[in-house]
Amino acid sequence: MIYALDTNIIIKYLRGDVNVWKNFDNAVVQGDEMVIPKMVDYEMCRGFNISSAPKKEAAYNFLTMQCNVIEMDATSWNRAINVYGDLYRKGYTVGEIDILISALCLENGYTLVSNNTSDFKNIDGLALTDWSQP
Repeated sequence: MIYALDTNIIIKYLRGDVNVWKNFDNAVVQGDEMVIPKMVDYEMCRGFNISSAPKKEAAYNFLTMQCNVIEMDATSWNRAINVYGDLYRKGYTVGEIDILISALCLENGYTLVSNNTSDFKNIDGLALTDWSQP
């Protein structure tokens, strides 16, 4: 299985959340792969740019060596357009970055790891899990 890590899960990982660490370790032991969508990398790096957290930034940089940071391709961008349209027609509002993350996961068959499941629950077909839960 391939897991795509959302920003909030990475933040919990960097803060030493026991459940996130345990689920992360279980995935590694099972041979699962973890990726970081480029938009999540952007959110993390912009946070480091305006804060002074060198230890967390170093830990994040180490994490990116274990998890590939992946870009969206043309098919994922087209999927994002469709996700947006589907949500709009159903009357749901979702943040743009969350739409892009979802589209990347849908297009590539990734399971999104997020503790903001309410942000993603209305996206049809998205495999979603919350590693902050036991």
